[in-house]
Amino acid sequence: MSLKPLPRLKLYTFLLSMPVIDLAINQILYGARLWSEWRIWALSFPLVFVLGGLSWYSRITASGRIDKRFPELDQTWKRLRYKMLLSVLSMMTSVTVVLTLYSLLHIHGYHFRPADVWKGAILALSVNILFETLYDADHAIARYKAAEEEKEMLRQANFREELDALKNQVNPHFLFNCFNTLSSLIHEDKPRADRFLNELSKVYRYLLKNNEVGLSTVASELRFVDSYFQLLQTRYGEGIQLQVEPDARYTNWLLPSLSLQLLIENAVKHNIVSKTQPLLIRLYFRDSRLIVTNNLQRRMAKMPSSKIGLRNIQLKYALLQYPSFTLTETEGAFTVSLPLLPEQLGLALGSQKK
Repeated sequence: MSLKPLPRLKLYTFLLSMPVIDLAINQILYGARLWSEWRIWALSFPLVFVLGGLSWYSRITASGRIDKRFPELDQTWKRLRYKMLLSVLSMMTSVTVVLTLYSLLHIHGYHFRPADVWKGAILALSVNILFETLYDADHAIARYKAAEEEKEMLRQANFREELDALKNQVNPHFLFNCFNTLSSLIHEDKPRADRFLNELSKVYRYLLKNNEVGLSTVASELRFVDSYFQLLQTRYGEGIQLQVEPDARYTNWLLPSLSLQLLIENAVKHNIVSKTQPLLIRLYFRDSRLIVTNNLQRRMAKMPSSKIGLRNIQLKYALLQYPSFTLTETEGAFTVSLPLLPEQLGLALGSQKK
């Protein structure tokens, strides 16, 4: 049967502490003779080291079984009680065996003294308790990290499930609004309806593709918003205006896909959009953030809000482990500040997928 590899922490603590314990045990065995007789160093020092090593290995093996039987963080005190009992029994037994062996073999004239058992056991037990506490702290930290990693995996899985559910709701909602507009145009202006349908196919193709990708460049999102806004203008005419202030520094930075479309749709849904009260949506950059703001003119009859769009964006930032957007509402404006994500993040995610 092959021996299992030893944990580094336990091996290093043994190698560091055993010479000191060895020296102390030989001091108990031989007193002042230790410092005047080289034969004690030549025979007894390595012998105690070997016997102590065997005792240590059997003890950490048994301690490992206790760890497996009581592995959880809420079992710490139970685990420690069993380990302390193991330490007391093993130390008393080991020291008694070593002293009895030395006495029977008359190694360097040693004769068994009961007081030596207590001295050796107290010494070894004190060192062992110190290191067992260290080992258990290491075990508890490892279990805590494993529990946190498992919790994070479950959190990510829940986020993805919720995000997938939201994706399935966003697309049909957008498509339903567009079909209503198209239906009206077919009866009023067929050439315009053809152009609208052509733009709709381009927009919806992008929407389907990028809703799955997760991240898009700022340049790509702004191009899509331009196409999407043409559909809105067909529907609302002069009732809606879009002002975009691009910044070349952030062209290749990233955003959660379709964030801008969701925010614009949210603004249209909750505000009056008319020729007499136009909805002005402004997009501009500031300190590595994309600001989306609109004048606030709430509808008299409140639209039912599921907050699908905002939740969708929030989940995407959470999955990327980045701080989410911030909302600011004043008497005259509603503003969303989106953190831009560095281009390197997209490269890292792409390499992970490969």
